[in-house]
Amino acid sequence: MARLMRTLVTGLALAAAQPTAAEAGPFVDASGVVPGLVLDMRYAGSNNFIGRPVAGYEASRCLLTPQAARALAAVQASLAPEGLGLKVFDCYRPRRAVADFTAWARDPADTRMKTAFYPRTDKADLFRLGYIAERSSHSRGSTVDLTLVRLADGTELDMGTPFDLFDEASATEFPGIAPEQARNRRRLRDAMIRAGFAPYAQEWWHFTLKGEPFPATSFDQPVR
Repeated sequence: MARLMRTLVTGLALAAAQPTAAEAGPFVDASGVVPGLVLDMRYAGSNNFIGRPVAGYEASRCLLTPQAARALAAVQASLAPEGLGLKVFDCYRPRRAVADFTAWARDPADTRMKTAFYPRTDKADLFRLGYIAERSSHSRGSTVDLTLVRLADGTELDMGTPFDLFDEASATEFPGIAPEQARNRRRLRDAMIRAGFAPYAQEWWHFTLKGEPFPATSFDQPVR
């Protein structure tokens, strides 16, 4: 078992260090760079705060800049000895998807997903509170939303709130969660920081690569 774990870690580390042939364009498919990455691409389906597929998400793929993908592979490699891995919810986000979010947030009549995603927050406050914005770091291709899973069975670690809960309890250092939930948030945050990602304090799942290659460019190519 120890030999198998060492082999897995070595393979993950090599993937983190080596570019792939697919890196000719601005983005790569992170699944080809991060061995064992679990995908749950929420905006390509209906399990999200809008309740339908979001504009620009035509496939359940995690696209990232090569730099961000390799850094994510380093995170995966560092977690493997603990029996943990990564599950991603969102990666590159086209500008048209951000516009879709914005239009939804400005429609007061559409609250069908309120109970699941913002039960204690008034939809009219989503802009002011920073949960919805007219520009997103995701559109630059080096931001990722993710959580931790157990390698043995793929189950998510308990983070105290689900992904995309628009609530103060989603802040990484929210004091009202259980000790184990707080430890899990710190495990994710610390692993991401070590690989060069910066956290977003308001959302425990959100990280952006420091020194990202396109800091001033928002892309709009669909996810296909």
